[in-house]
Amino acid sequence: MNTVKNALNNLPARLTVLITTGFLLLPPAHAEGPMNVDDAGTLDKGGMKLEGVLSRDDRERGGELLFGFSFLENLEMEIGLARATDRATDPDSRSRGVGFGAKWVPYQNETGWSLGARFDYGRTRINDRETPQKFTERSYSASALASYRLENGQVAHINLGAARTRAQGDSDTVGTWGIGYEFPLLDSLQLTVETFGEEHRRPDKAIGLRYEIIDGLKVSGAVGRGNDRSFGQAGLAWEF
Repeated sequence: MNTVKNALNNLPARLTVLITTGFLLLPPAHAEGPMNVDDAGTLDKGGMKLEGVLSRDDRERGGELLFGFSFLENLEMEIGLARATDRATDPDSRSRGVGFGAKWVPYQNETGWSLGARFDYGRTRINDRETPQKFTERSYSASALASYRLENGQVAHINLGAARTRAQGDSDTVGTWGIGYEFPLLDSLQLTVETFGEEHRRPDKAIGLRYEIIDGLKVSGAVGRGNDRSFGQAGLAWEF
């Protein structure tokens, strides 16, 4: 009985740790794999995409399935499902998330600047099995997107925005940012490098590769380090 009481008394502190360390999922805010920094670009009107991602973040393991589509020029919509298990606790903590995203890029160019914005909403169900309670987190984020494309295929991306999280009656709002770069190594192979983060935290840094097997079908992977932990992901995406 005392164990349960102590766990419940520590729940607000545990929630703060979960939110600030990024354990809670924020689907489907998802750039083109393997990047976390999003690009200022959308699917062509009438286009669709399916993407699956397996990820790890320290002792957390998870997966995400995303469906994207465009029914208007310069507007892309996304629906995502995600699950994760954090083995840093005993017993482990589990989460399931669902989310919606919209990206609008009215100014797009083959070379030079492209400018736009995106909005994301996520709802994550947390099962913190150290306590007898389950709870739901809701998150909202908005970001300005900018990409600069060179004729040689290199692309720079800049993201600047804010994210708001609500759970158990508490809420937190932080500024977010990201800078990324893509380098073509071969016709079908790209190297990606990026750094990204949020207020009150040190930046995360990652490096990855993206390979287009056939037109529209891509595989990708990345590894990264930041805030005294390592993370990585592997994904498969199909645009059609």
